[in-house]
Amino acid sequence: MNISIIGAGSWASAIADFLSKENKVLMYARNIEDVNNINNFHINKKYFDYLKLSENIKATNNLEKLLDNDIIINAIPTQSIREVLEKIKDRLDNKILINLSKGIELKSYKRVSEIIKELNTNCTYAVLTGPSHAEEVIKKMPTALVCACEDEEVAKKIQNLCSKDYLRVYTSTDVIGCEIGGAIKNVLAFGIGMVTGLGFGDNTKAAIMTRGIYEMNKFAVSQGANPKSINGLCGIGDLIVTATSMHSRNNRCGILFGKGYSLEEACKKVKTVVEGIPTTKALYELSLKEKIELPITKEIYKVIFENSDPKKSVEILMNRDKKSEY
Repeated sequence: MNISIIGAGSWASAIADFLSKENKVLMYARNIEDVNNINNFHINKKYFDYLKLSENIKATNNLEKLLDNDIIINAIPTQSIREVLEKIKDRLDNKILINLSKGIELKSYKRVSEIIKELNTNCTYAVLTGPSHAEEVIKKMPTALVCACEDEEVAKKIQNLCSKDYLRVYTSTDVIGCEIGGAIKNVLAFGIGMVTGLGFGDNTKAAIMTRGIYEMNKFAVSQGANPKSINGLCGIGDLIVTATSMHSRNNRCGILFGKGYSLEEACKKVKTVVEGIPTTKALYELSLKEKIELPITKEIYKVIFENSDPKKSVEILMNRDKKSEY
């Protein structure tokens, strides 16, 4: 099978490496140097310079070439999706588009599936998500994911494509829940990283993680998600891996921010896109618009965008009105 991937970042490369064992993979990279490194030397120098990629993986900086294949995987950040796919939207008819990105579009407050639906209603959309550091997948460490698609047969097709050896994929029809879980866990991971940087301990992190799951569930259900989804790989699973690991860019950025680095300095040190930052803004503004109370998200937003004192935000959360846990 021939498969296309939009993007040449760490997760795109890890998925390309996995799929290349039995398929031919064409990756899209804007940078011609990245294209040449993949095609001529079979390495992704920026992310995995120690790993020799399969000769079944090729790269191009011509977006149109990806459209020769029926399965297209999106692996570029959420805030860039509309701009890039706008260029090829009329040629996505009858394609299967598998999304790997996690976030909410800042200017529209839309999930990725909603963006794709606006661009083309004739392609089949699926999201592949869950606790999956690219750095571990590329080393063939056992990983479990969930693929959500409204068409269950397509979800099963992707399950068969992506389940082998060290990857195990479960299916779901709850696209909304899987997208929201993946988006909000980045917000919470930044916040948990921030309290780590401030010097707070495991009790604090566990409190934010647990009450954060409550917020995630509350928001997801308000949007029409199945609450069971948040209890699975796309929610709790992804939050655990993102909030507790130094592989996580959101967690690392939050730690640096908590230690006193400016947001710009922290992002620069992380060196890759920190999806949790724009998603925090989109999520908070959307929660105001829809009158959904998300206290942890609110305080993370205030610290990032209103220069609130992070320790003061922790105090505010600790001194909220007393209530029952559920």
